[in-house]
Amino acid sequence: MDYKKSLDEIEKALNDLKEENSVVPIIVEGEKDIEALNKIGISGTIISVNAGFSLIDFCDRIARKYKDVIILTDWDRRGGYLCHTIKKNLQGRVNCNTIYREILSKNSITKTVEGLPSWIYTLKERINKNYA
Repeated sequence: MDYKKSLDEIEKALNDLKEENSVVPIIVEGEKDIEALNKIGISGTIISVNAGFSLIDFCDRIARKYKDVIILTDWDRRGGYLCHTIKKNLQGRVNCNTIYREILSKNSITKTVEGLPSWIYTLKERINKNYA
């Protein structure tokens, strides 16, 4: 794995995500994902799927309130299922952006949003060791 290239791709995606999140909410799986995104400087509207509603009710609430969302569920099996199901339920009502999820999954060993801060730290450490 090219650590420098991965870090560059992740940082660019996160900078773009931060900018877009100033007007478009991000949908994540849980509270720890919100904390992880806050830790890496993303502080716009972030909505947890695990808010005590069924997935259908969650999607209906999102559709009533937003016309665009960013889906950033984990890139494991459950996260893939949630992403697919949310997109399907919002189809024709809300524009769903999943590009950040795709970029982060391609450039991370971690399979969770929650693991991003430590993965970024690890990448920086490995790059520093290679260039020291």
